[in-house]
This record gives sequence, structure tokens and C-alpha cells, in this order.
Amino acid sequence: MTGRYVQDEDRVDARPARPNGTAVLIVAGSSGRMETARAELLASQGVHARTIRWFGGAAQRPAPHEVPLEIFAAEAESLRHHHDRVVLMGTSFGSEAVLLTASAEPVDAVIAIAPSSVVWPGLLDGGWSSHWTRGGRALAAVPFDGDWTPETDPPAFRSLYERSLAAHERAAAGAESPEIPVERIDGEVLLVHGGDDRVWPSDAFAQRIVRRRRAAGLDTAVIAHPDAGHRLVLPGERPPAGGTRMQRGGNEAADRALGLLAWPRIRDLLRIRAL
Repeated sequence: MTGRYVQDEDRVDARPARPNGTAVLIVAGSSGRMETARAELLASQGVHARTIRWFGGAAQRPAPHEVPLEIFAAEAESLRHHHDRVVLMGTSFGSEAVLLTASAEPVDAVIAIAPSSVVWPGLLDGGWSSHWTRGGRALAAVPFDGDWTPETDPPAFRSLYERSLAAHERAAAGAESPEIPVERIDGEVLLVHGGDDRVWPSDAFAQRIVRRRRAAGLDTAVIAHPDAGHRLVLPGERPPAGGTRMQRGGNEAADRALGLLAWPRIRDLLRIRAL
């Protein structure tokens, strides 16, 4: 049993009937939606689950473009006041947010689904700039390859991200790095990805994160399924619908299989006890 408390139109708190002392902040990707169903699922397992809208809401940036990371830091700090353990969970663009936040703020664990290892740009009013700011300053981001064109309809954007990152690394000697400083994350890190992700190469990004943390003497847990795509379906969830028209890869069975593989580790990080 859960009690659902909507504090405002851009934040939903799902509170458990029997709290286990853990809170999780859930951050969606480019859809901009609040992950209400996922929050309620986790609350039914004893976790205080909060999900927020991080762009397109009241007094927020209209697009994922120069969004202040202080939004996520403030939410994590708020949850810390009332819980023993705070976990950040983000998907896709949301993985950038939670990994960056955890690199600068104390959290107990990060769950990054379809993660990125670098910061990417967003578009607003015809201009490209970083997805994120910190202290009012835009973070360095990988510029997109302006010559890329989609080869499929609906488009699969994976090759855009691959080509853009490769071109940037060839030309970026001496430039400020867009790499997310995952070696600064003190808490546990779990990466979850599908091998058939056609949105971006989350498998390769996960490997880059692992290497960067390993070089700093840090362990990283990775859970993958070769046939899953960009989306994760946890046990008890319905597949998400909507979002930008694009190829995401995978299929419902494989995305569910990935969720089933990841679920025991997610439960462990959230301190969910067997019912």
C-alpha cells in the first residue's frame, strides 16, 4: 500500500506504508515526463520514491537545454533530511543528470539506465548548448556532427552519437572535457543497458564509465541484455509509451528480460526486503 502525494504539478512523492529508510529520486529522459508508475512500484516495496519534471514545467527551462544541476542536488538534499539512504535513478538524458549530480553531491548509490559517459547538447531557439549548467555556467558538451543524416524512418540516432563523439575526440586536444567525472562518485554505481540500444551507444558509454572508475580504483556494477533496447521494463511495470518518434531498439520481451536481470541488484541498492 502506498500514499501518493502530489506536492505540485512538477513533483510526485510516492510514500510507502512501511518505510525502509531509503529514498530514491527518479529522473526520466528526453520525454520530460514524471515516472509516476515506477515511483509507485518502488513505494509499494518500502521505498520513498520521488519523481520530478526537470524541464517544461512551471518556472523551468522549456527544453533539455542548460538545465541547472542544482535542481537535482536540492531534491537529493531534501530527501537526505528524512532518510538514512538516498539513491538517484536516471534514464538516458536523466542518466547524465544523476551521474553528474552524484559526482558533486553525497549520495549512497546511482542507478544509470541507458547511460551516457559524456555530456551532450540540447537545442533551444535554434541554438545548441549543453544540457546542463552548474553555478550558472554551461558544462562542456560534445557537439553534434552537422553532416549526419538519418538512414531510417523513424530515425535511429545511435550513429549520430558515435560519429559526434569520435569527431570530437579527434579534434578536441586541449579543450575542456565533456566526460562525466564518474570517478568522483563516492556511492555505489549500477549501469543498466541493452545491447540493441538504437538511440545512443549506451553499451559503449557504460564501458567508458567502467574504465574511468577502474582507473581510480573504483568498482562499477553493469547489468546488460544483448537484445534489449533503450528502455527498461521492471517486473510489475507496463512498457512506457510516447516520447520522441525514433527507433529505440529491443522489444518488449527483451526489455522485460533486462528489467528482470536488473531487479535483484536494484532491490539491493534500495534495501528492499523480500516480501
